[in-house]
Amino acid sequence: MATKPVEIYTTPWCPYCLRAKHLLKKKGVGYTEYDVSFDAGRRAEMMQRSNGRHTVPQIFIDGQGIGGCDELHALERAGELDSLLAA
Repeated sequence: MATKPVEIYTTPWCPYCLRAKHLLKKKGVGYTEYDVSFDAGRRAEMMQRSNGRHTVPQIFIDGQGIGGCDELHALERAGELDSLLAA
């Protein structure tokens, strides 16, 4: 399935990041990952794009911020994630 571009800001030790990436992988969705753990510039970029949110993950689908892991899984449970991802 062709999907819109997905970007995810993460840290390696974040269990919510792992859960979000697992769901995307399970669905066969590729994504660009930005590790913000030691990159102040990337973290500032993430916070600017997400209206000041500083927690990870922060997930963007086609440039639109959807929130974090909980929001991603809520979209999946509601049956809305596939249509949001569809190119």
